[in-house]
Amino acid sequence: MSAVETARASVGDGRAPELPVIAIDGLTKTFRLPRHRVSTLKERALHPLRRTVYDELRILQDVSFTVGRGEFFGIVGRNGSGKSTLLKCLAGIYRADAGSIRVAERLVPFIELGVGFNPDLTARDNVLINAVMMGLSPREARNRFDAIVDFAELREFLDLKLKNYSSGMQVRLAFSTMVHTDADVLLIDEVLAVGDAAFQQKCFDVFHDLRDRGRTVVLVTHDMTVVERFCHRAILLDEGRIALVGDPIDVGQRYLQRNFEAPGPLPEPENGDEPGPEPPRVRADIVDVWVQDAVGRRVEAVVHGEELEVHCLYESHEAIDRARLDVWIDSAEDARVFGASTMDWAEPPRAIGVGERLHVRVRLRNPFVDGRWHVGCSLLAGSAGQDIVALDNRAASFVSYGARDVYGLARVEHQLSYDRRPAEGPG
Repeated sequence: MSAVETARASVGDGRAPELPVIAIDGLTKTFRLPRHRVSTLKERALHPLRRTVYDELRILQDVSFTVGRGEFFGIVGRNGSGKSTLLKCLAGIYRADAGSIRVAERLVPFIELGVGFNPDLTARDNVLINAVMMGLSPREARNRFDAIVDFAELREFLDLKLKNYSSGMQVRLAFSTMVHTDADVLLIDEVLAVGDAAFQQKCFDVFHDLRDRGRTVVLVTHDMTVVERFCHRAILLDEGRIALVGDPIDVGQRYLQRNFEAPGPLPEPENGDEPGPEPPRVRADIVDVWVQDAVGRRVEAVVHGEELEVHCLYESHEAIDRARLDVWIDSAEDARVFGASTMDWAEPPRAIGVGERLHVRVRLRNPFVDGRWHVGCSLLAGSAGQDIVALDNRAASFVSYGARDVYGLARVEHQLSYDRRPAEGPG
């Protein structure tokens, strides 16, 4: 059976049948990796009968799903899960080992940086050639040339050879060419990540337009915000199999849970032959800092709106008078968004004895927007709290996800109201 079967069926009344635009059934793809490579003609001549031993690397295993006409469909998964291989099978670049792929409309891929471009030709020539390769006639390619160049914002570089373009400039040119070809189905891989922020926003505007016009788009990305924002459905690939298919919010949350699972214990540092200088004596250590979910498990990702606990464990090495304990949470850009302190307690901690351990807990409901957040903590001393005993600005971190309709860094409980007053009449 052919790996890619293109069908343009119609019924007697002239209407297209109610069939999915893309139908994948039992798709399996395996790569054979030779253990011993024959790299010269001499080796092959001397050992013509030598059997080559292969290792099999199964990338996709029995993958099945459909994409409907006009659907914005997301494919997510960790690196090595088979996302790009799946798109290349869809585009006909790879031949499937088993299963079938049915594509019922004209398809244009935007899969890998530089594919379809000749680096020794100018951008002008590459645009015209690539547009024709994507299905436009030479006249249509020439008529749309100005629109393609203006969208890419590269008019002053048209006569520069493509090999002198940066990766971001190549993405601009390729994406602009693709969206001006009026293809029925667009395959887009995560190459947009190399574009700058302004061009990514232009791409998002195009995604809105494609979705509003009912175009079929298959998008591979690691950005769960994009998946939740644009996709009607999504699948999660895990080690070549579909782990979940359905609502993009559910798929995005499952992806982040899998991607930010707590790693195993770190290996012990190796000691060199020569002992290094002894570290300076410290008055107290921050022994451990971690984040827990509502059931008490250590986590690295917390759903927006769910309860979390921050734990800080200190150990003193000498007596500390008038101790003050602070815990805070900063954004990735070091903006202080939350802080808690024993400073205002009616009964704050007093003297801490030698060898004593202090376990500080802060419980809150996660108000933060999607992204990574950093936990800091400190142990201060003295009547003014100016004596720094132990401090770590980024002792731990966690990822917040699943936030929607949060305008800013965090959701703050509030009430919104307004008054209406009728307009006064003339005179």
